[in-house]
Amino acid sequence: MRVAAIDCGTNSIRLLVADLTANALVDVVREMTIVRLGQGVDQTGRLAPEAIERTRVALAEYAGRIRDLGAERVRMVATSASRDASNADDFRAMVLETLGAAPEVISGDEEARLSFDGAVRGLASGEPPYLVVDIGGGSTEFVLGSREVDAARSVNIGCVRLTERHLHSDPPTADEIAATEKDIVAAVSLARETVPVERARTLVGLAGSVTTVTALALGLTEYDPEAIHHARITRDQVAEVTARLLAQTREERAAYPVMHPGRVDVIGAGALVLKTLMDEVGAGSVVASEHDILDGIAWSML
Repeated sequence: MRVAAIDCGTNSIRLLVADLTANALVDVVREMTIVRLGQGVDQTGRLAPEAIERTRVALAEYAGRIRDLGAERVRMVATSASRDASNADDFRAMVLETLGAAPEVISGDEEARLSFDGAVRGLASGEPPYLVVDIGGGSTEFVLGSREVDAARSVNIGCVRLTERHLHSDPPTADEIAATEKDIVAAVSLARETVPVERARTLVGLAGSVTTVTALALGLTEYDPEAIHHARITRDQVAEVTARLLAQTREERAAYPVMHPGRVDVIGAGALVLKTLMDEVGAGSVVASEHDILDGIAWSML
């Protein structure tokens, strides 16, 4: 069965068209567009009209691709920004008109479960139980389990939300970084109320902040998903990359060949989330995964 999965988050919208069987998912197309749907939501509580329009343009391209490739089923999931926005109905109407199907604005717990399912299928690196952390633009999901989810919690820390809240200087000041770390520590403590992270044997990191930090730690000269997928990097490598990013200007960060232009201004916050949560849960290393909630959405249509 050919399916189309769309993940619309705070920072990006992504498309996966895949051929799906009971035991295998084979990519046909996998694309990502930075639309920054969550622009300003943390301050205003509303989706900005220009952010909705950027998302509409990307979604229209995806809809054409889905039709051309003959996907039999389509599922679009919208996460943190559209959960938090008071004008989410405007977004929903736009999606329905553009895609011909309504978006599912899922809870943080459902987001966590889809992320876990996408990440652990086919994971041969590391020992269970796995602690899967999905660092998004508006939220971060913590999920613990082996092959099934045992516990999950979504908390409102993400690379866009924290950048807009604290990291205003170029490069960020020590006080801005300290305020960001304080929010992350508090959020990890909140997640631990639900998720017994001390049981985890392997930390698995998902989404663009993690994969970009991994690419930088590996010293890649171009973004290579195959080299990044299931690569393991240490806490010290994460700390070194994070310190480097937070000390650099926007121009210096943009010069990295592995850096997506839409991630330049928020990667410092994303890296800091990864580094701080590793310290808080006592993880000595993290396994990066290119498979995440997008794959979980596709599997859910089986």
